[in-house]
Amino acid sequence: MPQARPFRQVDVFSKVPFMGNPLAVVLDANGLDDAQMQAIARWTGLSETTFVLTPRDPAADYRVRIFSPEMEFPFAGHPTLGTAHALLDAGMQPKGARIVQECGVGLVQIERSADGVLAFQAPPCTTRELAPALLPLLQAALGGGAAACGTVVEMGIRWLCVPLASAADCLAVHADIAALTALLAAARADGLALYGPHDAGGPADYEVRALLSEHGALVEDPVTGSANACIAQLLAGAGYRARQGTCLQRDGRVAVSFRAGHAWIGGACLTVIAGTILA
Repeated sequence: MPQARPFRQVDVFSKVPFMGNPLAVVLDANGLDDAQMQAIARWTGLSETTFVLTPRDPAADYRVRIFSPEMEFPFAGHPTLGTAHALLDAGMQPKGARIVQECGVGLVQIERSADGVLAFQAPPCTTRELAPALLPLLQAALGGGAAACGTVVEMGIRWLCVPLASAADCLAVHADIAALTALLAAARADGLALYGPHDAGGPADYEVRALLSEHGALVEDPVTGSANACIAQLLAGAGYRARQGTCLQRDGRVAVSFRAGHAWIGGACLTVIAGTILA
């Protein structure tokens, strides 16, 4: 028998409604099985839907499972921030100074600034350089754009991170879906994360785009916490700000900082729907 479960839909990485990346959050998913969670995620049609559960680790404030319409992810960035925001919005009181999320990659630390902006500490990652033999395929995937290198960064999800000469070059990419599909398979990556620097005085320090191949169709993610976290591993040093979603008429803003060798990925979140879901 379905029961009414508290539900939020959150806009992540934006202070302006409908300009970030939406996330659906089922705030009490205890009792739902894998098939039910996957069905709900498929029904919402969003890039991710999260399901909050009682934690198994006593250090955690909650446990979360993250589903796309097709599969479960052990970790993803915008669902991490959006879930924490939804729980705080619903009245959750963290056990300590930081929010601690339990998920498929373990415990993830989340901080809340005085103005309410959230940031997560990027999980540990591994990196491997794109094989030189795949560079022609990368250039074909970029629609003929120039790229001299790429690095696969894995932190539960694997992004092939590719630096471009400028933000304008990043925005100008018209990906070839056949070549992109072949590239991601050959590189053993889940998506392609492009980034290029803005000129001084621009809207951000970097422009970011996240491109995926889903069932042979090109999909661009509006604002991607995990992709930005992977890029941050390659840009470690001074903090910076990234913009993402421009080509989708979004205006996602990501703040990256580095403390004690760890990257922190932050952004504003807004609740746009609050109610219940029968599940």
